[in-house]
Amino acid sequence: MTDGYGIRLAEPADAPALRDVYAPFVEATPISFEVEVPTAAELAERVESTLWEYPWLVCETAAGDVLGYAAADALRSTPPYAWTVELSVYVAAEAHGEGVGSALYASLLETLAVQGYRNAYAVVTLPNPASVALHERFDFEPVGTFPAAGFKQGEWHDIQWWYRQLAALSADPDPPTPLSALRGTPELERALETGEAEFDG
Repeated sequence: MTDGYGIRLAEPADAPALRDVYAPFVEATPISFEVEVPTAAELAERVESTLWEYPWLVCETAAGDVLGYAAADALRSTPPYAWTVELSVYVAAEAHGEGVGSALYASLLETLAVQGYRNAYAVVTLPNPASVALHERFDFEPVGTFPAAGFKQGEWHDIQWWYRQLAALSADPDPPTPLSALRGTPELERALETGEAEFDG
């Protein structure tokens, strides 16, 4: 833990805190295209179901207050997509500008690389300059914009896809390692600690 902040795997018990972080994005912005805030029980189920295969990380203070979270999930369910993930990150309003999003993304991307994933995508609802800046910082490239893809809060919103290659694309890639198989390993611990260096900058 650096400067009182740490990155760890989420747990179903974090669901109420995750809901507190996420709810404003659903209720007051078009950044999330969900229109009803999920219940704590629904978020607990999302965490539990995700963590078998993919990372779901939280950034918390030394006192245990959750400041944000980042997660990966399947881009699509069919087998050829097995090496590709879609990412999301949300930071509490009171922690904006403190490096929380960067810390979470650094740990998330390193964890995915350790697992053996090759490609990461993220969707940004436009305009969202903070998210654009975050993805640019981590060498994502915009690869396509879908005009007027969603209607929320009385307006049509474009979405933009961002892409980053996580590792070399080989002709015979090994299947990614499920997150559940990495729990407790030094490799996973080092990956989670990667983001904490962001607070030193």
